[in-house]
Amino acid sequence: MSGLWNSDSPQTPACDGAVVAFNGVSIRFDGPPVLDDISFTIRPGETCVLLGPAGVGKSVLLKMVTGLLRPDRGSIQLFGEEITHLPEEALFPLRARTGMVFQEGALFDSLTVRDNVAYQLIQERVDDEEIDRRVREALRFVELEQTFDMLPSSLSGGMRRRVAIARALIRQPELLLYDSPTGGLDPVTSTTIIELIVKERDVYQTPSLLVTHRLQDAFTLCSHRFDPEQGRMIPLPKGETDPHATFLMIEEGRLIFNGSLRNLVRSENGFVREFLE
Repeated sequence: MSGLWNSDSPQTPACDGAVVAFNGVSIRFDGPPVLDDISFTIRPGETCVLLGPAGVGKSVLLKMVTGLLRPDRGSIQLFGEEITHLPEEALFPLRARTGMVFQEGALFDSLTVRDNVAYQLIQERVDDEEIDRRVREALRFVELEQTFDMLPSSLSGGMRRRVAIARALIRQPELLLYDSPTGGLDPVTSTTIIELIVKERDVYQTPSLLVTHRLQDAFTLCSHRFDPEQGRMIPLPKGETDPHATFLMIEEGRLIFNGSLRNLVRSENGFVREFLE
């Protein structure tokens, strides 16, 4: 998407080399279309922020990326493969290449942190020693290695969200999907979660699609970088933003904005202006 669109006028994207590509995608349930003729791409190294209030179809779009929901019209490509009509079993290898952070973490209360993070590896019968090594590595990345044997009920909301990120990272995914990763968290904890997302972005350059209704999260993501020497997120120089960050906005099922942060804040679209204010 970077370099393709930089305006309020979405158009059909080029798909060559795209990690995700939607072309004319529409879906409805019992009423008007939830998504109507949606086209966009996510390219290697790109962070795409799907921004907007509740009820505009953000989570529906996220579920369509990996075929959890199928469109009524249009086509979806994941890692260059058309998935719109793939049978469920053919989707499994493609889903295995993605990492998903669900709303509110979605951890299994009866499993330890170790088994939550390792859930997919356990299903694949990976050796226990290898599982322990990879779980500790993932937990170390989110600075929660001490929670290895703990249950989710003993963790704070922010800690549970960080464990969910570790679970998404355990298989070194080629695409990360974040569904409102800071929803329900206080501002300080939300910043901690965004810092982890920035860290993952800058350390591993994994392309991602992040759904949020929080402007502050989106702006922090774009205006900061992770400094490995200091081990923390720091602001970019004044006036600079992450060059690989792009934004989508949907109104009444239609894609009304697709472009950079600079163009987002300059948009004359009434829905965009109202949301930004």
